[in-house]
Amino acid sequence: MRLRAFLLAFLMMTAGTAQAQTQPQPHPPAKPVPAKPAAPAKPPASKFTPPTFHVTIATEAAFPPFNYLDRKGLPAGFEMELAQEVCQRMKAECEFIVLKWDELIPGLVDKKFDIIMSSLDVTAERRKRLAFSRRYYLSPGAFAAHKGANLDGPPSLLRNKRLGVQKDSTHADWLDKSFRRSAQIKRYNTLAEAEKALANDEIDAVFADKAQLWLWAQKPEGSCCEIVGQDVKDTATLGVGVAAGLRKEDVKLRDALNKAIGEVLGDGTYKKLNEKYFPFALN
Repeated sequence: MRLRAFLLAFLMMTAGTAQAQTQPQPHPPAKPVPAKPAAPAKPPASKFTPPTFHVTIATEAAFPPFNYLDRKGLPAGFEMELAQEVCQRMKAECEFIVLKWDELIPGLVDKKFDIIMSSLDVTAERRKRLAFSRRYYLSPGAFAAHKGANLDGPPSLLRNKRLGVQKDSTHADWLDKSFRRSAQIKRYNTLAEAEKALANDEIDAVFADKAQLWLWAQKPEGSCCEIVGQDVKDTATLGVGVAAGLRKEDVKLRDALNKAIGEVLGDGTYKKLNEKYFPFALN
């Protein structure tokens, strides 16, 4: 009897020990996992088309209002605004640099930049070294005379008059061709000298680029005078106008430039730009 009670007590104690050994042991607390940083928000899409290539445009910046330096020393003027419009249409990133006039054509040939936009007249001599875009402006020849001089009419009114012109210029060539036998032609070293002679009543009229004469007439020293007569557009003597200069091998750039100039001319942008600077058409 005692043996049975001992065995029963022993079995109960053994079962309790086994149960205690099989109970799961508590795990240590898990370490917190740091949260991943939020991805940065994407910037909003630009409304401008990204440029597809880079172009450097050179100008003299010394022929206002076509090209000059503004108060910040940056290239400005009619041609520079036109260049910016053209660059947008070509989807090009354009950089503007300023060089002396005598450095423009050699610099282009030596590949220091890509385009000249600096009131560069298209001539047969320049065509030997450069390619040109389509024309983007033509300032005709014109006469300036004293206000009230009764010369605002046909060229016949200028017969037997004293006509001033800058020597060794295309305007001098045209005046020789047209008035050699019917007027007194006086040649001056610079246009400014001819304009001063007109203001001093030493001559009756000056023949030159219309835009330049108009600008002079807006200044105090030119307030005596005004543009008279008809515009002169003689491409054989005065040239076909102004265009951008490029290297001959840059055919694709020239094609893109011509296409962009055509768009500016066709969509009314050129007309608005023209009217901003001049009271008469340039093309």
